[in-house]
Amino acid sequence: MEERKALIEVQGLRKFFPVKKGGFKKTYVQAVDNVSLTIQKGETLGLVGESGCGKTTLGRTILRLYEPTAGKIIYDGTDITKGKMLPYRRKMQIIFQDPSASLDPRMTVGEIVGEAIDIHHLASNKNERRELIEDLLDKVGLNTEHSNRYPHEFSGGQQQRIGIARALAVRPEFIVCDEPISALDVSIQSQIVNMLEDMQTEQGLTYLFIAHDLSVVRHISNRIGVMYLGNLVELASSYELNKHPLHPYSKTLLSAVPVPDPRVSRERKRIVLEGDVPSPINPPAGCRFHTRCPYATPRCSESTPELREVESGHFVACHLV
Repeated sequence: MEERKALIEVQGLRKFFPVKKGGFKKTYVQAVDNVSLTIQKGETLGLVGESGCGKTTLGRTILRLYEPTAGKIIYDGTDITKGKMLPYRRKMQIIFQDPSASLDPRMTVGEIVGEAIDIHHLASNKNERRELIEDLLDKVGLNTEHSNRYPHEFSGGQQQRIGIARALAVRPEFIVCDEPISALDVSIQSQIVNMLEDMQTEQGLTYLFIAHDLSVVRHISNRIGVMYLGNLVELASSYELNKHPLHPYSKTLLSAVPVPDPRVSRERKRIVLEGDVPSPINPPAGCRFHTRCPYATPRCSESTPELREVESGHFVACHLV
């Protein structure tokens, strides 16, 4: 099998948010801390973890919607960590989690989808612009007459389709899908996922797919990364991670995934973590998971494990593996 070329390379990426407090000492929320990963052209990299682990912040920092505190972002061989992003906005897009909040209520669907076409001068005249908008709406399963309506006139699933059409308007190569189905009904979720897969096949798109639902991530992703408290703790192929998870936190997440077979479900052991997630303002020393890990040793609280390759394509940050 021919190895794919890397489209996105993230090296030691950090994003800290300052917290206003009294006194002279500055404190920071360490949302993303020293994350390194590669996303190959044409693949879907899934990213999972509980709320507050830094998944969304990582995706937005890669797009430089948040400016990185440290580290490098390399797009197709070019360092884009600093400098103007307008040339790369055409290539890198995002689908937001809450479609109703991401669409301007004062703009029609045609204006929302056509805004990026105007900014990047992708249409030479009004007729070409209208044809591009109608073609995009057709691709995402909407009617051409919808272009004259406003976002509040649509259901949640239709609003998300508008958001996808907006992201596709500039013919991007890379899309961050920031929990694009979590706000939708279950009956609509499969339609959106299937549509994203079809578009990836047709247009050769590359996805960073952020989600809570491991069963969805397993379905759509080629590889899956697991985040905990700002750190990437495991990265492997979708099959390998689901069949042979190595990090204790990954095992915990997978044990919570529902199984349709009642007999298998009864035999499975659910792993329940004790304690609360530590504060990202003052994360624990060493491995950040050691305060909740049932297998932790003194070494886990003393030194931070590096993300290392333990098997071909399987990376894990754990002293016990």
